[in-house]
Amino acid sequence: MSTQIRNVVLVHGGFVDGSGWQAVHRLLTADGLNVTAVQNPTLSLDGDVEATRFILDDLDGPAVLVGHSYGGAVITEAGTHDNVAALVYIAAFAPDKGESVNTLISGFPTDGPQPPILPPRAGWLFLDRSKFAGSFAADLPAADAAFLADSQVPWNVAALGGVVTEPAWRSKPAFYLVATDDHMIPPPAQRTMAARVGAVTTEAIGSHAVYVSQPGAVADLIRQAANTDR
Repeated sequence: MSTQIRNVVLVHGGFVDGSGWQAVHRLLTADGLNVTAVQNPTLSLDGDVEATRFILDDLDGPAVLVGHSYGGAVITEAGTHDNVAALVYIAAFAPDKGESVNTLISGFPTDGPQPPILPPRAGWLFLDRSKFAGSFAADLPAADAAFLADSQVPWNVAALGGVVTEPAWRSKPAFYLVATDDHMIPPPAQRTMAARVGAVTTEAIGSHAVYVSQPGAVADLIRQAANTDR
């Protein structure tokens, strides 16, 4: 049976916060959907999963749970919540049981573009501000990319090591949007993860910040997930 899901929960990734979802939020709420953006503490995977489940607990019905980048690890673990009906990965990590973001990164090719992550400072990670635009947001206006670089949210190394215990994609329908010009998570790795989770997959020409630069493509995939047969 196909009935539209009315709730959407958006989960951001590392180095940014939930405000990057603004254009996607605007498009989906114009459709009458109830949309909430989680603000991850990014201290640990467990903490971010708890923050996401806190939002899910308050919903009055099923939801599409959406994750960008590291947010994909968060929704993989949090998505077993009873209120989650479908998962949407946006240029995101999609770990299996026993895997972490670190596990997945270790399998990325070393001969391609490398994220300009600076050495940890007291356990916190930042991207090199001078290289942020080219690696994370190359298709955004220069001023917008500069703002993201200057407003980075520190990402704790513990979050990258958080291990998934029960991947939600094994029991929930999954959708994946590949960002074809991503210099943070290689597009071939995105395609491999999407295939492994059995996701309905689409592609958009965009940087790692595809959720900001291509909000229409992101919103379209979320709408598709909201109308999927269950």
